[in-house]
Amino acid sequence: MGRVLFGGTAALLICIFLSPKFIEFLREREFGQHIREDGPEGHRQKAGTPTMGGVIVFGAVMIAFLILSEYEWRSLGVFGAAIACALLGFADDYTKLIRRRSLGLRARTKLGITIAISLGLWYIARYQAHLPSVLELNFVDYHIDLGPLYPLLIYLVVAGTTSAVNLTDGLDGLAAGCAAIVLLAYVGITFLAGDYDMAMLAGCLVGACIGFLWFNAFPATIFMGDTGSLGLGGAIAGLAVMTKTEVLLILLGGIFVIEALSVAIQVIYFQMTGRRVFLMAPIHHHFELKGWSETKIILRFWIVASICGAIGFAIYRQSRGL
Repeated sequence: MGRVLFGGTAALLICIFLSPKFIEFLREREFGQHIREDGPEGHRQKAGTPTMGGVIVFGAVMIAFLILSEYEWRSLGVFGAAIACALLGFADDYTKLIRRRSLGLRARTKLGITIAISLGLWYIARYQAHLPSVLELNFVDYHIDLGPLYPLLIYLVVAGTTSAVNLTDGLDGLAAGCAAIVLLAYVGITFLAGDYDMAMLAGCLVGACIGFLWFNAFPATIFMGDTGSLGLGGAIAGLAVMTKTEVLLILLGGIFVIEALSVAIQVIYFQMTGRRVFLMAPIHHHFELKGWSETKIILRFWIVASICGAIGFAIYRQSRGL
C-alpha cells in the first residue's frame, strides 16, 4: 500500500509543479482549443484555452511508474496500452492545432491504430501474463470461453472505453474527475487481487488526474485534449482486461457508458424519426441547455460515477468471497 500511496502522491505533485510551465509554453505557441461550431453557445469563451494537458498527466504517470514499478507483465500491458492511446490522442490533438480546426486524424487512421493497440494488449494478456481467453461474468460467478474471439473482446473494450471517455471530456474537470473515481476503484480491485504493481500504476493514474484537476477544474486553465482522454480510456481498458473485469467495467465506468449511450440514442433516433431525444448529445450538454450550471453538472456526474464505482467494487469483492 505504501508504494501505491507514494506513486499516487508523486504523480500528483509532478502534475502540480510542471503544469504552470507547460501552460505557459502552450500559450506562447498559441496551442489553444478549437470549439465546435455546433457546440453550446457558452463554450465560445473557452476557445483558445491551452489543450494537450494529457501530456502532463502521462508524463507524471510515466516518471512515477518507471521509477517504482517491478515491471510485471500485467502492469506493463496496462501502461503500454495507456501510453499508446495517449500518443494516438497527441497525434490527433497536434493535427487539430496545425490545421486550426476541430477535426483531427482520419477515422480510418484511428481505427487502424486502435486495432494495433488492442492486438498488442491481447498478446501481452494472453502470452506474457498468461490470462485465459474467457469472459468473466462477475455478477453471477460464471465465465464464457471466447477462444479465437478473445482479441475481438479486447478491441471492443479498448475502442469503447477510449471513445466513451473522449465523449465525456466536454466540461471542465468532468472527464478527469470521473476517470479518477473509476481508477480509484481499480486501485482497490487490483490490491484485492494481489496485483500490487498494477495497483501502484492505478494509484499513479489517480494521482495524476487529481493533480491535473488543480488546473482543469472550472474555470479550466488547460484542457486534457485527446491526449488525456484517449490515454485515460486506454488505461481503464487495460486494467479491465488484465483484471478480467471487462463486463464489470460497464458498471464501474457507468458514467462513461451513459455518455456514450446518449450519443448512440440521439443518432439512431434522429436517423429513424428526424427528431432528437436530447437537446444535445452527449448528455452533459443536454443539461447545460436545460439551464444547469457547469459546476452542478460536473458535481452530480461525479456523484453518479462514485456510486457506480462503489457498487462495482462491492460486486468484485463479493465475487472473490471477501
